[in-house]
Amino acid sequence: MAETLASWGGWEPAIRDDPFGHFAQARARCPVQRARLADGHLAWVVLGYDAARQALNDPRMSKDMVAALEDNGDVVAEGLPGPEFSRHMLNVDPPDHTRLRRLVSRAFAPSRVAALEQAVWVIADNLLDELGEAGPGATVDLIEGYAYPLPFGVIGELLGIPPADRPQLHAWFQVLLTGWSGDPPAAAVEASGNIVAYLGQLVGAKRRSPADDLVSVLVAAGDDALTTQELLSSLFQLIVAGHDTTASLIGNGVVALLDCPGQLQALLADPGQLPAAIDELIRFTAPVPHATFRVTTEPVTLDGVEIPAHEQVLVCLGSANRDPGRFPAPAVLDIRRGDGPNLGFGHGIHYCLGAPLARLEARVAFQALLGRHPGLRLAVGRDELAWAHGDGLVLRGLVTLPVVLGPSRCRG
Repeated sequence: MAETLASWGGWEPAIRDDPFGHFAQARARCPVQRARLADGHLAWVVLGYDAARQALNDPRMSKDMVAALEDNGDVVAEGLPGPEFSRHMLNVDPPDHTRLRRLVSRAFAPSRVAALEQAVWVIADNLLDELGEAGPGATVDLIEGYAYPLPFGVIGELLGIPPADRPQLHAWFQVLLTGWSGDPPAAAVEASGNIVAYLGQLVGAKRRSPADDLVSVLVAAGDDALTTQELLSSLFQLIVAGHDTTASLIGNGVVALLDCPGQLQALLADPGQLPAAIDELIRFTAPVPHATFRVTTEPVTLDGVEIPAHEQVLVCLGSANRDPGRFPAPAVLDIRRGDGPNLGFGHGIHYCLGAPLARLEARVAFQALLGRHPGLRLAVGRDELAWAHGDGLVLRGLVTLPVVLGPSRCRG
């Protein structure tokens, strides 16, 4: 099938806020297309479920962006803080990927994730207590007051970031992860530099005084196991992946449930459906609409379309997860959907290592919020919500989510 040249990314607000119709139209034209990105670079966009699943697990699709940048000036670097912080497991191939993933996976052992549940509940309840102080009928921002600080607090616990440092670090990441077009603004460059400096200081502190946390585990592995660049890159990646995507899932999920009151009522009637509902919300709301970039090391054929070697590939998870060839009635939110796994956490060797923790955090976040405030409602018109957090490619989240919590049930 012939390639289709189209623009991709940098969308106007209407498409940015609801990209799924745009995805569907593009997928119907051709499930694998060559497209021009918002910055002018060319890349291949994979839109169909079967092609996306193959691409995510194809060893000819390299994740080594540093090597790709050296070999091909047309390959796009993936933003701040830049290539010097790019040696984490999402940006390398085996055997480096295998080594780094094995080291980091110690923090995500099932027993360690399960042991975090009580801490997640404490964080969620405390945040809801603080929101409740605004009083009955008050408008609160569910993103600023709940969706973002909850997973950031959890990743802080996991990494061993001192509680006193978390608000400032969180503020820097919020600036860094706010979307922009063109060159990054001065505030983002400054935030990036502050994050880089802080992570270096954190590693130094853990070298001097190790504790029971992931940073200490990685430091203890020693320079023979990973370089300083790999250590700092891994910490940066874990913080971004460990809080921003989950925060967007919580915010996006709340809006989706409010849009579908029948689904919300079914969940309120039976909270035991939450685990399945979370997977459906991931599929339906696309907090990560695209996987991070890949580069072909040799020609690869996807769905009858040959992608030449040394070409950049962008897998559109948000489109693949709404492919009608895989998910019947894909534009319908159905918390009882039994169509099998979606690609929201990826597939293959780069499948999200933190998926069990993200599911735990989301389950507690929704259970605590809806259990305390079943009458939650939007405080603004639905068309006033803006999905301008993130770049619209790898990240998709709300900037704010003004809600009225409604009458509060007793805690617990």
